[in-house]
Amino acid sequence: MTTTFELLLVGFGHVAQRFVTLLDEQRTPLARDHGIAVRVVGIVTRRHGRAFAARGLDAGALARRAERGEPIGRASGAAAAAALIPEVARRHPAARQRRLVVVETTTLDIARGQPAIDHVRAALTSGAHVITANKGPAAFAYRALAQTARRAGRRFLFEGAVMDGIPIFNLVRETLPAVQILGFRGVVNSTTNYVLTAMETGQTFDEALAEMQGAGIAEADASLDVDGWDAAAKTAALANVLLGARLTPQTVERQGIGASTGRRATAARAAGRRLKLVARAGRERSGVSARVALEELPDDDLLAGLEGQQNAIVFHTDLLGEIAIVQRGGGLTQTAYALLSDLITIGRDVSGGPPARRGRA
Repeated sequence: MTTTFELLLVGFGHVAQRFVTLLDEQRTPLARDHGIAVRVVGIVTRRHGRAFAARGLDAGALARRAERGEPIGRASGAAAAAALIPEVARRHPAARQRRLVVVETTTLDIARGQPAIDHVRAALTSGAHVITANKGPAAFAYRALAQTARRAGRRFLFEGAVMDGIPIFNLVRETLPAVQILGFRGVVNSTTNYVLTAMETGQTFDEALAEMQGAGIAEADASLDVDGWDAAAKTAALANVLLGARLTPQTVERQGIGASTGRRATAARAAGRRLKLVARAGRERSGVSARVALEELPDDDLLAGLEGQQNAIVFHTDLLGEIAIVQRGGGLTQTAYALLSDLITIGRDVSGGPPARRGRA
């Protein structure tokens, strides 16, 4: 039996556009292996406008228009999404039937996590599930939003918030029952790791950063990456979800990288060590401590071996010791896949079925 989920996309940048095309590419296996069909009924974005059709939009065509910089519908203001979500929920039976999913992919606001937090809250209180690739909700308001989701009987999922599509939160939630996470350390920002490894070989900071910007990995204003804010937001999200912390990016001790870091990186490499921007958090008697800082690691450390855009997380657990997960490459498809995996999780909850099967047998 196939369940049709109605999707309302809040934000329609590169990640959401790739998500739309991925849904089309995976249409057959979604139905065959997971019992899921999807229909995009609404899109709202500050830049491209808004569109709504109860019987479904041609999301692929709208994605192509947005990619060309063309509007997808009538203009929408900054508060349009928060207003449209409850409107769609009232007009569409999918909310009452637990089939309405809000897909939130707006840009991270490092100061307050808004308006993403308001979008998530509006969706949950209107009867919609939420999946998001935005770090803000988990980094600033995880506890409150998780409680709202429980009260509403809806899911709030955010696998794409850290390390693209690598199953960080799923790993703990779904596969480590009775295991307590005591802390973690990792390299979680692709741009800074690429720049550090490039400077080890003689490239300048500006040259390496320009390559990341040219590849679309770093923004034109790369301060969120190089000043450590992106890593701090991911650290806060991980600590809040996995360690029960109450952090925000502003309460994470933070260090970034700059042009002068190159000398330190080359000196560390010459001494048989590697300089990495390491995010870490752990439980202490006074609570949870967290920081993002440059660390010189021995050459045989797993994090020291990360090259280019590679990322990794090492979890410290009570029963299993250290568990590491490495991402050797990331990008739009991987982040879009994280949204897809969260949608499949919701589909499994709604259908009440067993875990998805891996093949056609």
